[in-house]
Amino acid sequence: MNKYIHQQGADGGWEEFSLMNQMANIGSEIERTISWKEKGNMEYSRKAFERGLELLDLTINDLKNQKRLEELMRLREVLVDYFCYQNVYSSSDQLWRHYFMPFNYAARINC
Repeated sequence: MNKYIHQQGADGGWEEFSLMNQMANIGSEIERTISWKEKGNMEYSRKAFERGLELLDLTINDLKNQKRLEELMRLREVLVDYFCYQNVYSSSDQLWRHYFMPFNYAARINC
């Protein structure tokens, strides 16, 4: 049995959100990851990143997002590279903030 941080989402609640809302929530966790890293709290940063990855995995497993699977998998790859490995894709905190900002906007206007 898997243990999820977002158990309600893992039990099917996550699939009720639109892709824009899913991505906005992932972006919120990535923003927390960056903010905690900037404050020097690497434990909280790591935990926020783990939550973000879990939400991304739930998004990847959501059948309505199947046509976007390649992009979602690439997003996961580049996020993990940036926060956990050697950043071979040359990402930055600013890039991630700009990437997720439109999803937050779209979610707020109910797309």
